[in-house]
Amino acid sequence: MEVTIHRIYDQPLPSGYKVLADRLWPRGISKEEAHLDAHWAECAPSDELRKWFSHDAEKWGEFRKKYLHELSEKKDTVRSLVRESKEERIILLYGAKDTDHTHAKVLKEYIEKLQ
Repeated sequence: MEVTIHRIYDQPLPSGYKVLADRLWPRGISKEEAHLDAHWAECAPSDELRKWFSHDAEKWGEFRKKYLHELSEKKDTVRSLVRESKEERIILLYGAKDTDHTHAKVLKEYIEKLQ
């Protein structure tokens, strides 16, 4: 299975099983416009971690470590959601402007290690 990440605001969206990986719905995108197959809010960073990180690139290393820990506590949930996709390609969609320091990269890495 292939896992890729893509910013939801960047069109066109690639083909595959489209999953919103953010806890919060992206501003300015309607549900019809998004054409999502799933919304994995439960796999997104906790509100506490998301607010602490606040897209501060200097906190990236610590954020990544803390988020991987959160994901390890949700291992069964992540596995189940991945199995539900039944697709060869999962597209993890996110809304953040910073494409280098996005939780979607960490979630992608985690999913790939689960396989």
